[in-house]
Amino acid sequence: MFEKNLRLSVLFDAYGSLLTSDQQNMFDLYYNEDLSLAEIAEHTGLSRQGVRYAIKHAEESLLNYEEKLGLSKKAELLQSNLSEAEDIIKALKAKHPNENNEFDRLLTLILNAGSIMKE
Repeated sequence: MFEKNLRLSVLFDAYGSLLTSDQQNMFDLYYNEDLSLAEIAEHTGLSRQGVRYAIKHAEESLLNYEEKLGLSKKAELLQSNLSEAEDIIKALKAKHPNENNEFDRLLTLILNAGSIMKE
């Protein structure tokens, strides 16, 4: 259950802006604020069933976006590759201290790319 919730939260970060504002709000209240369906219903003025439907529809949309676009999976792979490249450059830097300026420049580029991925 925790893994499913984490996956949905990651997908929400990637695709949440594609949901309606109501879906975004209810998803956020349910998954990030940990409110119950009844609490969200009271907060939004909808029925508990209406809230459940909106959240389920948001979940399905997020999963559908990821299935079609795969941005989350691609970002994960890219981050993994950047991390591996960083490790390789650090090892090369230790073996070739006379070329540290070039290695430092490469490390900076990789770290900048990693920072962009996290935004």
